Amino acid sequence: QVRLVESGGGLVQAGGSLRLSCAASGTIFRINDMGWYRQAPGKQREVVASITRGGSTNYADSVKDRFTISRDNAKNTVYLQMNSLKPEDTGVYYCTAGISAYGVGYYDYWGQGTQVTVSS
Repeated sequence: QVRLVESGGGLVQAGGSLRLSCAASGTIFRINDMGWYRQAPGKQREVVASITRGGSTNYADSVKDRFTISRDNAKNTVYLQMNSLKPEDTGVYYCTAGISAYGVGYYDYWGQGTQVTVSS
């Protein structure tokens, strides 16, 4: 069984930084794309950033030049470095990964979420 476990959320003042981590564990043959989503209170979940296995990245316009996504394929882990945080970055952050457990087909897995709160 595959699990994604996030860590690193918390409370920070505007202008501060946080680093989120998400580690995949269980029966894993290969991990394809990985990414981060967030959901603010009363809003729909939205994509924040994504990264391919080869390291190509994409970002939501709202976080470009402030957030950096990276991954360590040897550790099955994806990171999100968040700088210059704003109150509007507040929300629950979820990691996701396309994982093949036995080498046949990829399935999307989600973490349980970690709360990020940015105070003004």
